[in-house]
Amino acid sequence: MTTFVDRVELHVAAGSGGHGCASVHREKFKPLGGPDGGNGGRGGDVILTVDQSVTTLLEYHHSPHRKATNGKPGEGGNRSGKDGEDLVLVVPDGTVVLDKAGNVLADLVGHGTSFVAAQGGRGGLGNAALASARRKAPGFALLGEPGDLQDIVLELKTVADVALVGYPSAGKSSLISVLSAAKPKIADYPFTTLVPNLGVVTAGSTVYTIADVPGLIPGASQGRGLGLEFLRHVERCSVLVHVLDTATLESDRDPLSDLDIIEEELRQYGGLDNRPRIVVLNKIDVPDGKDLAEMVRPDLESRGYRVFEVSAVAHLGLKELSFALADLVGRARAARPKEEATRIVIRPKAVDDAGFTVTREEDGLFRVRGEKPERWVRQTDFNNDEAVGYLADRLNRLGVEEQLMKSGARGGDGVAIGPEDNAVVFDWEPSAMAGAEMLGRRGEDHRFEAPRPAAQRRRDRQAERDEAEREYDDFEPF
Repeated sequence: MTTFVDRVELHVAAGSGGHGCASVHREKFKPLGGPDGGNGGRGGDVILTVDQSVTTLLEYHHSPHRKATNGKPGEGGNRSGKDGEDLVLVVPDGTVVLDKAGNVLADLVGHGTSFVAAQGGRGGLGNAALASARRKAPGFALLGEPGDLQDIVLELKTVADVALVGYPSAGKSSLISVLSAAKPKIADYPFTTLVPNLGVVTAGSTVYTIADVPGLIPGASQGRGLGLEFLRHVERCSVLVHVLDTATLESDRDPLSDLDIIEEELRQYGGLDNRPRIVVLNKIDVPDGKDLAEMVRPDLESRGYRVFEVSAVAHLGLKELSFALADLVGRARAARPKEEATRIVIRPKAVDDAGFTVTREEDGLFRVRGEKPERWVRQTDFNNDEAVGYLADRLNRLGVEEQLMKSGARGGDGVAIGPEDNAVVFDWEPSAMAGAEMLGRRGEDHRFEAPRPAAQRRRDRQAERDEAEREYDDFEPF
């Protein structure tokens, strides 16, 4: 049964925003109480947070689909909807977040580090928030935005100071078990270790972590054996320790050739050339192992390596090794640049940035792309003419209609707002007027009716006002 997972694909969905409410205040003796529809609540975010008590991504391997809660819709009486609850997903220290294309979105190192993987949708405004001096009683409200849908990949890169690398059965698990309190599986067959083991070592006043990386073989950097799966756990380590087997029973192997092969795999993997190396000649408790260690030591030292002869079974040479590692870890920590305080970087938009683009496609369709127009389209109830008219007003004020004209659009041309897979397409008719002066009865917009002369529109509005006043004058209280 799988107990350690260091790479998962996660499907996250943020909560959608609640719809705004279109409501009119109704109270005895107050027939014209005005709009009182509340706003919809915000949808919940999906947030990844580092928790050092978590060491594996196993939970998300079994349950890869996660969703935050939606915001509640607004209600009459100026009651706003409740915000959706954020979904917080805890991940191990050293988790890297990537998109499906392999681009790094976030590198989560340090307890409490967070990343918003999916943003919740905004709540729609109620008609009380949409009221203005020219639009006193909107007969519509805005819809809540859908939350983000993201497919992300989580990769765990172990955060440790020292990494033990070497061939299978070289004694790495035995070494970490005697240097620390870790209890890895130990046996006399290759690939006993199938997951990285992590231990804490205390040497004098220095405390550091040591990782046992599963055995590497030739071709590991191209995916042979377990190498490709676990080489990434070496990336964050400050010191590399080559554990060489001096008592191997394989006739075609020796410590020097083992070292050359592992170094070649590390070189092909890349990014590890600047890490200090130490060579550990293990199993000197075996007579032949001791003799072989004494033979190869001069060659290793001539290459510039510090060499330690140890026996994990007999506990020989461990103290010297642990203090040498502590010294290298201390130097690496001292050389690390100090973390600067978090700074907020403000990048203002260019002066000529309209916030949208208009492009003409090969089939003659004009496509409008931009954060604001696309969001406004998502918030519009297209079953309500007044809501559609409000959208037209917003687009006109943003300059979309003017840009369409400059791009060569004519009446009747197709215009799409949004991406190809989720766009609103309509036949464009340029309007000379826009705004609240074009509104008639609540819920209607005269731009969707046959055009009438301006004088006729004024007479109709005056007739409606007179009728409303008569109804109010004829009302008799109990």
